[in-house]
Amino acid sequence: QVRLVQSGGGVAQPGGSLKISCEASGSIVRLYAMDWYRQAPERQRELVATITNSITANYSDSVKGRFTVSRDRAKNLVFLQMNSLKPEDTAIYYCNADASAYVQGQYTRERYWGQGTQVTVSS
Repeated sequence: QVRLVQSGGGVAQPGGSLKISCEASGSIVRLYAMDWYRQAPERQRELVATITNSITANYSDSVKGRFTVSRDRAKNLVFLQMNSLKPEDTAIYYCNADASAYVQGQYTRERYWGQGTQVTVSS
């Protein structure tokens, strides 16, 4: 199994910054792309940022130029630095990892989710 544990987030004023982290642990064989999603109240979960194993990053138009995704492959960590925050960035943020693992004598590959982290942007 692969476990994703998130930390960071919280409350910021418009124009402020926050950083959230996600650490993967467990019977990991390899981590592939790692993504950040968010879900605002009464809205569908949306993909915010993706970073591949070769450290290629992509962003949704709504956060491009303001958010930066990075990862520490040696420590199985992924980060989302959020700058110039807007009230519409308020949401629960989730990390998601495409990972292969060795479970009960078998290799598996699937996507795993973190527990979610609240980010609130308000004056």
